[in-house]
Amino acid sequence: MIDLKDIDSIAQRLDGARDFLHIAEKSAQLEKLDVQISEPGFWDDSDRAAEVSREAGAIRSTLTDFEKAISLLDDCRTACELAADDPAFEAEAESAFKQLEAMLDQFEIESWFSGRFDEGDCIVNINPGSGGLEAQDWTDMLYRMYTRYCESKGWKLRLLDYVPAEGIGIERASFEVQGRFAYGMLRSEIGVHRLVRISPTDAKARRHTTFASVEVMPVLPDSVEVEIDDADLNIDVYRSSGHGGQGVNTTDSAVRITHKPTGIVVTCQNERSQLQNKEWAMRVLRAKLFELEEQKRAEEMAALAGDKMANAFGSQIRNYVLYPYQLVKDLRSEWESGNPDAFLNGDIEDCILAYHRWHTAQ
Repeated sequence: MIDLKDIDSIAQRLDGARDFLHIAEKSAQLEKLDVQISEPGFWDDSDRAAEVSREAGAIRSTLTDFEKAISLLDDCRTACELAADDPAFEAEAESAFKQLEAMLDQFEIESWFSGRFDEGDCIVNINPGSGGLEAQDWTDMLYRMYTRYCESKGWKLRLLDYVPAEGIGIERASFEVQGRFAYGMLRSEIGVHRLVRISPTDAKARRHTTFASVEVMPVLPDSVEVEIDDADLNIDVYRSSGHGGQGVNTTDSAVRITHKPTGIVVTCQNERSQLQNKEWAMRVLRAKLFELEEQKRAEEMAALAGDKMANAFGSQIRNYVLYPYQLVKDLRSEWESGNPDAFLNGDIEDCILAYHRWHTAQ
Protein backbone atom coordinates (compact mmCIF):
# COMPACT_ATOMS: atom_id res chain seq x y z
CA MET A 1 0.00 0.00 0.00
CA ILE A 2 1.43 3.37 -1.03
CA ASP A 3 1.26 6.04 1.69
CA LEU A 4 1.96 9.77 1.76
CA LYS A 5 5.49 9.22 3.13
CA ASP A 6 6.33 7.19 0.01
CA ILE A 7 4.96 9.98 -2.15
CA ASP A 8 6.92 12.65 -0.26
CA SER A 9 10.07 10.60 -0.76
CA ILE A 10 9.57 10.26 -4.50
CA ALA A 11 8.66 13.95 -4.71
CA GLN A 12 12.12 14.71 -3.30
CA ARG A 13 13.65 12.52 -6.01
CA LEU A 14 11.69 14.46 -8.62
CA ASP A 15 13.00 17.76 -7.23
CA GLY A 16 16.50 16.34 -7.48
CA ALA A 17 15.85 15.33 -11.09
CA ARG A 18 14.86 18.92 -11.86
CA ASP A 19 18.40 19.94 -10.88
CA PHE A 20 20.48 17.20 -12.50
CA LEU A 21 18.43 17.35 -15.71
CA HIS A 22 18.96 21.15 -15.77
CA ILE A 23 15.27 21.73 -16.51
CA ALA A 24 15.44 25.52 -16.18
CA GLU A 25 18.47 25.75 -18.48
CA LYS A 26 16.87 23.42 -21.02
CA SER A 27 13.67 25.47 -21.05
CA ALA A 28 15.64 28.66 -21.79
CA GLN A 29 17.68 26.85 -24.45
CA LEU A 30 14.55 25.52 -26.15
CA GLU A 31 13.08 29.02 -26.33
CA LYS A 32 16.21 30.23 -28.15
CA LEU A 33 16.14 27.28 -30.56
CA ASP A 34 12.45 27.82 -31.31
CA VAL A 35 13.25 31.44 -32.16
CA GLN A 36 15.91 30.25 -34.62
CA ILE A 37 13.51 27.75 -36.18
CA SER A 38 10.86 30.41 -36.71
CA GLU A 39 13.26 32.82 -38.46
CA PRO A 40 12.85 33.36 -42.22
CA GLY A 41 15.37 31.41 -44.24
CA PHE A 42 16.02 28.91 -41.44
CA TRP A 43 15.58 25.97 -43.84
CA ASP A 44 17.86 27.42 -46.50
CA ASP A 45 20.74 25.54 -44.88
CA SER A 46 19.06 22.16 -44.63
CA ASP A 47 21.92 20.41 -42.79
CA ARG A 48 22.15 23.07 -40.09
CA ALA A 49 18.35 23.24 -39.85
CA ALA A 50 18.12 19.49 -39.34
CA GLU A 51 20.73 19.63 -36.59
CA VAL A 52 18.99 22.47 -34.75
CA SER A 53 15.59 20.79 -35.11
CA ARG A 54 16.98 17.55 -33.74
CA GLU A 55 18.52 19.36 -30.75
CA ALA A 56 15.22 21.13 -30.08
CA GLY A 57 13.32 17.85 -30.37
CA ALA A 58 15.56 16.12 -27.84
CA ILE A 59 15.20 18.95 -25.32
CA ARG A 60 11.45 19.11 -25.88
CA SER A 61 11.23 15.35 -25.25
CA THR A 62 13.03 15.71 -21.91
CA LEU A 63 10.83 18.61 -20.82
CA THR A 64 7.67 16.77 -21.87
CA ASP A 65 8.71 13.69 -19.89
CA PHE A 66 9.44 15.82 -16.84
CA GLU A 67 6.03 17.50 -17.05
CA LYS A 68 4.46 14.05 -17.34
CA ALA A 69 6.31 12.99 -14.17
CA ILE A 70 4.93 16.02 -12.31
CA SER A 71 1.43 15.13 -13.47
CA LEU A 72 1.91 11.52 -12.36
CA LEU A 73 3.05 12.71 -8.93
CA ASP A 74 -0.14 14.79 -8.56
CA ASP A 75 -2.27 11.84 -9.70
CA CYS A 76 -0.51 9.52 -7.27
CA ARG A 77 -0.95 11.89 -4.34
CA THR A 78 -4.64 12.46 -5.13
CA ALA A 79 -5.34 8.72 -5.51
CA CYS A 80 -3.54 8.00 -2.25
CA GLU A 81 -5.61 10.56 -0.38
CA LEU A 82 -8.83 9.23 -1.90
CA ALA A 83 -7.83 5.65 -1.03
CA ALA A 84 -8.17 6.51 2.66
CA ASP A 85 -11.96 6.58 2.14
CA ASP A 86 -12.26 4.34 -0.92
CA PRO A 87 -9.87 1.33 -1.31
CA ALA A 88 -10.71 1.26 -5.01
CA PHE A 89 -8.15 4.05 -5.49
CA GLU A 90 -5.28 1.96 -4.05
CA ALA A 91 -4.54 0.28 -7.38
CA GLU A 92 -4.53 3.63 -9.17
CA ALA A 93 -2.07 5.07 -6.64
CA GLU A 94 0.25 2.08 -6.93
CA SER A 95 0.15 2.16 -10.74
CA ALA A 96 1.06 5.86 -10.84
CA PHE A 97 3.78 5.32 -8.25
CA LYS A 98 5.42 2.51 -10.27
CA GLN A 99 5.30 4.58 -13.46
CA LEU A 100 6.87 7.49 -11.63
CA GLU A 101 9.64 5.31 -10.20
CA ALA A 102 10.45 4.01 -13.68
CA MET A 103 10.56 7.53 -15.09
CA LEU A 104 12.88 8.74 -12.32
CA ASP A 105 15.20 5.79 -12.96
CA GLN A 106 15.28 6.77 -16.64
CA PHE A 107 15.97 10.41 -15.72
CA GLU A 108 18.96 9.27 -13.68
CA ILE A 109 20.29 7.25 -16.60
CA GLU A 110 19.89 10.18 -18.99
CA SER A 111 21.78 12.43 -16.58
CA TRP A 112 24.89 10.28 -17.08
CA PHE A 113 25.04 11.21 -20.76
CA SER A 114 26.15 14.80 -20.80
CA GLY A 115 28.90 14.40 -23.40
CA ARG A 116 28.84 16.34 -26.64
CA PHE A 117 27.65 13.39 -28.74
CA ASP A 118 26.12 11.10 -26.10
CA GLU A 119 22.55 11.72 -27.18
CA GLY A 120 23.18 10.97 -30.85
CA ASP A 121 23.76 8.09 -33.23
CA CYS A 122 26.90 6.00 -33.45
CA ILE A 123 28.93 3.71 -35.69
CA VAL A 124 29.97 0.29 -34.36
CA ASN A 125 32.90 -1.66 -35.80
CA ILE A 126 33.65 -5.25 -34.76
CA ASN A 127 36.88 -6.98 -35.76
CA PRO A 128 38.38 -10.38 -34.89
CA GLY A 129 41.55 -10.53 -32.83
CA SER A 130 43.87 -13.44 -32.16
CA GLY A 131 42.27 -16.86 -32.53
CA GLY A 132 41.86 -17.54 -36.26
CA LEU A 133 38.55 -19.21 -37.14
CA GLU A 134 37.46 -18.96 -33.52
CA ALA A 135 37.90 -15.18 -33.57
CA GLN A 136 35.87 -14.88 -36.76
CA ASP A 137 33.04 -16.87 -35.21
CA TRP A 138 33.29 -14.79 -32.04
CA THR A 139 33.04 -11.60 -34.11
CA ASP A 140 29.81 -12.90 -35.65
CA MET A 141 28.44 -13.75 -32.19
CA LEU A 142 29.13 -10.20 -30.97
CA TYR A 143 27.54 -8.76 -34.11
CA ARG A 144 24.39 -10.78 -33.43
CA MET A 145 24.41 -9.77 -29.74
CA TYR A 146 24.60 -6.04 -30.51
CA THR A 147 22.04 -6.08 -33.31
CA ARG A 148 19.55 -7.91 -31.10
CA TYR A 149 20.16 -5.46 -28.26
CA CYS A 150 19.64 -2.48 -30.57
CA GLU A 151 16.45 -4.00 -31.93
CA SER A 152 15.16 -4.49 -28.37
CA LYS A 153 15.76 -0.76 -27.76
CA GLY A 154 13.81 0.18 -30.87
CA TRP A 155 16.93 1.70 -32.45
CA LYS A 156 17.35 1.59 -36.22
CA LEU A 157 20.36 -0.14 -37.76
CA ARG A 158 22.03 0.53 -41.09
CA LEU A 159 24.54 -2.13 -42.14
CA LEU A 160 27.63 -0.52 -43.64
CA ASP A 161 30.03 -3.43 -44.04
CA TYR A 162 29.67 -7.14 -43.38
CA VAL A 163 32.22 -9.61 -44.77
CA PRO A 164 31.56 -13.34 -44.26
CA ALA A 165 34.69 -15.37 -43.54
CA GLU A 166 35.54 -18.57 -45.29
CA GLY A 167 34.11 -21.48 -43.39
CA ILE A 168 32.79 -19.82 -40.24
CA GLY A 169 32.04 -16.39 -38.81
CA ILE A 170 32.80 -12.99 -40.32
CA GLU A 171 35.94 -11.03 -41.12
CA ARG A 172 34.44 -7.77 -39.88
CA ALA A 173 31.20 -5.87 -39.41
CA SER A 174 30.33 -2.19 -39.35
CA PHE A 175 26.90 -0.65 -38.79
CA GLU A 176 25.28 2.62 -37.82
CA VAL A 177 22.89 2.74 -34.86
CA GLN A 178 20.23 5.45 -34.98
CA GLY A 179 18.52 6.19 -31.69
CA ARG A 180 18.48 8.57 -28.75
CA PHE A 181 21.52 8.01 -26.52
CA ALA A 182 22.84 5.30 -28.85
CA TYR A 183 26.41 6.59 -28.60
CA GLY A 184 26.13 7.36 -24.90
CA MET A 185 24.96 3.85 -24.09
CA LEU A 186 27.14 1.87 -26.46
CA ARG A 187 30.44 3.58 -25.74
CA SER A 188 30.54 1.20 -22.76
CA GLU A 189 31.39 -1.52 -25.27
CA ILE A 190 34.64 0.00 -26.59
CA GLY A 191 37.49 -2.42 -26.09
CA VAL A 192 38.48 -6.07 -26.34
CA HIS A 193 36.04 -8.88 -25.58
CA ARG A 194 37.40 -12.31 -24.56
CA LEU A 195 35.62 -15.62 -25.13
CA VAL A 196 36.48 -18.94 -23.48
CA ARG A 197 34.71 -22.08 -24.69
CA ILE A 198 35.05 -25.52 -26.24
CA SER A 199 35.77 -24.73 -29.86
CA PRO A 200 33.19 -26.04 -32.37
CA THR A 201 36.00 -26.14 -34.94
CA ASP A 202 38.32 -28.31 -32.83
CA ALA A 203 37.92 -32.03 -33.55
CA LYS A 204 39.51 -32.80 -30.15
CA ALA A 205 36.97 -30.57 -28.34
CA ARG A 206 39.62 -28.55 -26.56
CA ARG A 207 39.06 -25.29 -24.72
CA HIS A 208 39.98 -22.18 -26.71
CA THR A 209 40.39 -18.52 -25.81
CA THR A 210 39.74 -15.92 -28.47
CA PHE A 211 39.26 -12.18 -28.83
CA ALA A 212 37.42 -9.52 -30.80
CA SER A 213 37.58 -5.74 -30.60
CA VAL A 214 34.69 -3.30 -30.61
CA GLU A 215 34.92 0.34 -31.70
CA VAL A 216 32.10 2.81 -31.09
CA MET A 217 32.28 6.26 -32.67
CA PRO A 218 29.78 9.12 -32.66
CA VAL A 219 28.08 10.04 -35.92
CA LEU A 220 29.31 13.58 -36.37
CA PRO A 221 26.91 16.42 -37.18
CA ASP A 222 27.75 18.31 -40.36
CA SER A 223 28.61 21.33 -38.24
CA VAL A 224 31.67 19.47 -36.89
CA GLU A 225 34.54 20.24 -39.22
CA VAL A 226 37.05 17.51 -40.04
CA GLU A 227 39.64 18.51 -42.60
CA ILE A 228 40.27 15.81 -45.21
CA ASP A 229 42.52 16.52 -48.18
CA ASP A 230 41.48 14.54 -51.27
CA ALA A 231 45.18 14.11 -52.08
CA ASP A 232 45.54 12.10 -48.86
CA LEU A 233 43.00 9.50 -49.99
CA ASN A 234 43.33 6.29 -51.95
CA ILE A 235 39.87 5.23 -53.14
CA ASP A 236 39.43 1.69 -54.47
CA VAL A 237 36.25 0.07 -55.77
CA TYR A 238 35.60 -3.64 -55.86
CA ARG A 239 32.82 -6.17 -56.06
CA SER A 240 30.64 -6.48 -52.96
CA SER A 241 30.74 -9.77 -51.12
CA GLY A 242 28.34 -9.33 -48.24
CA HIS A 243 24.63 -8.79 -47.61
CA GLY A 244 22.58 -6.75 -50.01
CA GLY A 245 20.20 -8.94 -51.96
CA GLN A 246 20.09 -9.68 -55.66
CA GLY A 247 22.56 -7.80 -57.80
CA VAL A 248 24.92 -6.84 -55.00
CA ASN A 249 27.74 -8.93 -56.48
CA THR A 250 27.28 -7.99 -60.12
CA THR A 251 28.92 -4.53 -60.09
CA ASP A 252 32.00 -2.95 -58.54
CA SER A 253 29.97 -0.96 -56.03
CA ALA A 254 31.94 -1.56 -52.83
CA VAL A 255 34.33 1.21 -51.76
CA ARG A 256 37.56 1.11 -49.77
CA ILE A 257 39.10 4.41 -48.67
CA THR A 258 42.63 4.58 -47.28
CA HIS A 259 43.73 7.72 -45.48
CA LYS A 260 47.44 7.75 -46.27
CA PRO A 261 48.72 10.01 -43.45
CA THR A 262 47.17 7.86 -40.71
CA GLY A 263 46.83 4.48 -42.42
CA ILE A 264 43.15 4.33 -41.52
CA VAL A 265 41.16 2.09 -43.88
CA VAL A 266 37.37 2.15 -44.09
CA THR A 267 35.09 0.10 -46.31
CA CYS A 268 31.41 0.19 -47.19
CA GLN A 269 29.61 -2.24 -49.45
CA ASN A 270 26.05 -2.60 -48.27
CA GLU A 271 24.52 0.00 -50.62
CA ARG A 272 23.91 -0.88 -54.27
CA SER A 273 25.31 2.43 -55.49
CA GLN A 274 29.05 3.08 -55.53
CA LEU A 275 28.31 6.74 -54.80
CA GLN A 276 26.26 5.87 -51.72
CA ASN A 277 28.95 3.51 -50.46
CA LYS A 278 31.55 6.24 -50.90
CA GLU A 279 29.41 8.72 -48.97
CA TRP A 280 29.00 6.30 -46.08
CA ALA A 281 32.67 5.36 -46.10
CA MET A 282 33.58 9.05 -45.89
CA ARG A 283 31.17 9.39 -42.99
CA VAL A 284 32.98 6.62 -41.12
CA LEU A 285 36.38 8.12 -42.01
CA ARG A 286 35.33 11.51 -40.62
CA ALA A 287 34.34 9.83 -37.36
CA LYS A 288 37.63 7.93 -37.14
CA LEU A 289 39.76 11.00 -37.85
CA PHE A 290 37.81 13.04 -35.34
CA GLU A 291 38.27 10.30 -32.75
CA LEU A 292 42.00 10.24 -33.48
CA GLU A 293 42.26 13.97 -32.87
CA GLU A 294 40.27 13.70 -29.68
CA GLN A 295 42.62 11.00 -28.40
CA LYS A 296 45.43 13.52 -28.56
CA ARG A 297 43.64 15.51 -25.89
CA ALA A 298 44.21 13.49 -22.74
CA GLU A 299 41.33 15.08 -20.82
CA GLU A 300 38.75 14.07 -23.45
CA MET A 301 40.12 10.71 -24.56
CA ALA A 302 38.44 8.56 -21.94
CA ALA A 303 35.09 10.38 -22.21
CA LEU A 304 34.83 10.11 -25.97
CA ALA A 305 36.55 6.97 -27.18
CA GLY A 306 37.77 4.93 -24.23
CA ASP A 307 41.19 3.36 -23.85
CA LYS A 308 42.60 1.63 -26.92
CA MET A 309 44.08 -1.76 -26.10
CA ALA A 310 45.67 -4.62 -27.95
CA ASN A 311 43.21 -7.13 -29.36
CA ALA A 312 44.70 -9.99 -27.36
CA PHE A 313 45.07 -11.62 -23.92
CA GLY A 314 45.36 -9.33 -20.92
CA SER A 315 43.71 -6.31 -22.53
CA GLN A 316 40.05 -7.31 -22.40
CA ILE A 317 37.25 -5.27 -20.85
CA ARG A 318 34.91 -8.24 -20.47
CA ASN A 319 35.17 -12.01 -20.21
CA TYR A 320 32.60 -14.43 -21.63
CA VAL A 321 33.19 -17.91 -20.23
CA LEU A 322 31.10 -20.78 -21.61
CA TYR A 323 33.35 -23.61 -20.31
CA PRO A 324 34.23 -24.98 -17.74
CA TYR A 325 31.61 -22.75 -16.10
CA GLN A 326 29.07 -20.18 -17.29
CA LEU A 327 29.89 -16.55 -16.59
CA VAL A 328 29.97 -13.10 -18.17
CA LYS A 329 32.01 -10.58 -16.18
CA ASP A 330 32.79 -6.94 -16.93
CA LEU A 331 36.28 -6.29 -15.60
CA ARG A 332 35.69 -2.57 -15.02
CA SER A 333 32.37 -2.43 -13.16
CA GLU A 334 32.73 -6.03 -11.88
CA TRP A 335 29.16 -6.70 -13.00
CA GLU A 336 28.61 -10.37 -13.74
CA SER A 337 25.94 -12.83 -14.88
CA GLY A 338 25.72 -16.62 -14.82
CA ASN A 339 23.51 -16.64 -17.92
CA PRO A 340 25.79 -16.00 -20.92
CA ASP A 341 23.21 -17.45 -23.34
CA ALA A 342 20.75 -14.65 -22.57
CA PHE A 343 23.56 -12.09 -22.65
CA LEU A 344 24.76 -13.22 -26.08
CA ASN A 345 21.17 -13.01 -27.31
CA GLY A 346 21.13 -9.29 -26.60
CA ASP A 347 20.15 -9.07 -22.92
CA ILE A 348 23.02 -6.68 -22.10
CA GLU A 349 21.24 -3.61 -20.74
CA ASP A 350 22.01 -4.30 -17.07
CA CYS A 351 25.71 -4.69 -17.84
CA ILE A 352 25.79 -1.45 -19.84
CA LEU A 353 24.03 0.46 -17.06
CA ALA A 354 26.38 -1.04 -14.46
CA TYR A 355 29.34 0.24 -16.46
CA HIS A 356 27.93 3.77 -16.71
CA ARG A 357 27.01 3.77 -13.02
CA TRP A 358 30.61 2.74 -12.22
CA HIS A 359 32.09 5.25 -14.69
CA THR A 360 29.99 8.11 -13.31
CA ALA A 361 31.23 7.34 -9.80
CA GLN A 362 34.90 7.50 -10.80
